[in-house]
Amino acid sequence: MERPGQPDLRAVRRRRCGLPARGRALRCDRGSALVELALVVGILGVPLVLGTAQIGSLVYDSIEISNAASAGALYGMQSSTFAADNTGMIAAAQAEAADFGAKLSATPTAFYVCALAVGGTRYIGANAATNAAAACTGASNHALEFVQVNTSAMITPVIHLPVLPQTFTVSGSAAMEVEQ
Repeated sequence: MERPGQPDLRAVRRRRCGLPARGRALRCDRGSALVELALVVGILGVPLVLGTAQIGSLVYDSIEISNAASAGALYGMQSSTFAADNTGMIAAAQAEAADFGAKLSATPTAFYVCALAVGGTRYIGANAATNAAAACTGASNHALEFVQVNTSAMITPVIHLPVLPQTFTVSGSAAMEVEQ
């Protein structure tokens, strides 16, 4: 019998009795989240990890090749004598990127520019100093000697992914003023 202000006990018992049945039904789903996680990680996670490792390797190689260009330019900027030593600049660049060995190509170039137009005309060749001195007129305008080293290497990735190319060409460049 129901009293005013109190819940019906039969309805409460029915709700309680329904819980174990629902709990038994949920027990059948035990482990399904683990299976779903394994599928998602297998389909999405492995390619993500491999792609991240591949990109990280390419970035590391790119930094190493750019540093090799800087090392070659640093060697050449010491003086005009070192700026004329192409073999020394190439050796300095290859020593900096020893992982690449002979696969690293380094191309040094010496050039002159006017002090007031550093981003302007570059004078290259046997008569570069003479041509630059003649072109750079004015009180504070004089010829400046620069050395530039361009490096590049073909990289074959360790992990071959079907959507990425089999080889990559990575390059670096550095230009510095020659100290007199």
